[in-house]
Amino acid sequence: MLWLHELDYCKYPICLGDGPRGFTGLHGAAYLGCAEIMVALLKMKKWDLQATDICGDTALTWAVREGHEGVVRVLLEQNDVNPNTPDKDGQTPLLWAARKGHEGVVRSLLEWSDVNPNTPNEDGQTPLLWAARNEHEGVVRILLEWSDVNPNTADRYGQTPLLWAMRNRHEGIVRILLERNDVNPNTADEDGQTPLSWAARNRYEGTVRILVERNDVKPDTADKYGRTPLSWAAPNEYQGILGVLVERSDVNPDTVDNYGRTPLSWAAQNGNEGIVRMLLERNDVSPNTADKYGQTPLLWGARNKHEGIVRILLERNDVNLDTADKDGRTPLSWAAEYGHEGVVKILLERNDLNPNTADTLFSQTPLLLAARNGREGVVRILLERKDVNHNTADEDGRTPLSWAARNKHEGIVRILLGRTDVNPDTASYFQAA
Repeated sequence: MLWLHELDYCKYPICLGDGPRGFTGLHGAAYLGCAEIMVALLKMKKWDLQATDICGDTALTWAVREGHEGVVRVLLEQNDVNPNTPDKDGQTPLLWAARKGHEGVVRSLLEWSDVNPNTPNEDGQTPLLWAARNEHEGVVRILLEWSDVNPNTADRYGQTPLLWAMRNRHEGIVRILLERNDVNPNTADEDGQTPLSWAARNRYEGTVRILVERNDVKPDTADKYGRTPLSWAAPNEYQGILGVLVERSDVNPDTVDNYGRTPLSWAAQNGNEGIVRMLLERNDVSPNTADKYGQTPLLWGARNKHEGIVRILLERNDVNLDTADKDGRTPLSWAAEYGHEGVVKILLERNDLNPNTADTLFSQTPLLLAARNGREGVVRILLERKDVNHNTADEDGRTPLSWAARNKHEGIVRILLGRTDVNPDTASYFQAA
């Protein structure tokens, strides 16, 4: 039988589960948590206490990782044990203890004056950051008791302990961190996203409220995409988050992001009626702001078949019905092409709408697009308007009848031929047929 004290490190590449490989007798006793065996081994005076296995871990590191407080204390009492020795990834014993949530081990390590509580790993992640990231509230409190712990140290991606706790929805840790006056609630990551931005983006209403209670929180900070917390909250269905933000006088509800999108534009695209109403209650929100593609909130609502959004927007007298995108497509044009009959009906209720606006790409009107794509119901609805021109041709001279015949939409052909004002003798019609 081979005893632990007879093992020589890196000689036997054995593996105990996820335990150490190529370990010394000290590593084995540390991994298994055998304090008595550890004491017996140390009396032999033959061990290099700083010896590392093939993973770069010392015996102390393994005892810490497994949470064996007794073994940790035995090793720390040895003069030639360095409690700050990092593994191959730069992670110290304290960092491992914090990462694993071993509160007793963390306290044991911090009792040593030469243990640095801020030493990061290769990614810049400190013990406090790992404790916050992994929701170890007890460890977070222990670390924050030390005056030399920096609660704002960010990792290589610009993420602080607060931001990690926010991202992982650890509200308890968020509260603990924000109890400190020296915690900066506005530190942004490499994408410029603050804790409030992350909370709003991920629908964490509780953490949003916690942050907004802070007087030093900047609620309108934009990230590298130009999106503010309000902009991230707008596409989501949680009105509570948006309500908290909209109530702030220092929040601009009409901020345009890098794509030219306002919070209203995002809400309209996603069909969030309650949020659209909340935004329109603000006098400083413009309902006609177009994005960089020329798409207004009304166009997004019409294009995506959000009848409720279209009705809400049309309740306002200042909404422009015929504003076209960069291709000359109006809300009616998009609704007609996609066959959104309900939206088409709502739009046509307005007398100030031009039902014959042709796009700038191919000069196609709403009627032509509906006929071309086989939207029989939309064709019938459009033809109820006396001001709809049935014979308007596109840039190739094709009329709605021509396109319906070409694409074999028999029902639409019959509807159009039943009109006395439709000209069936168009040359392109016969070519198509």
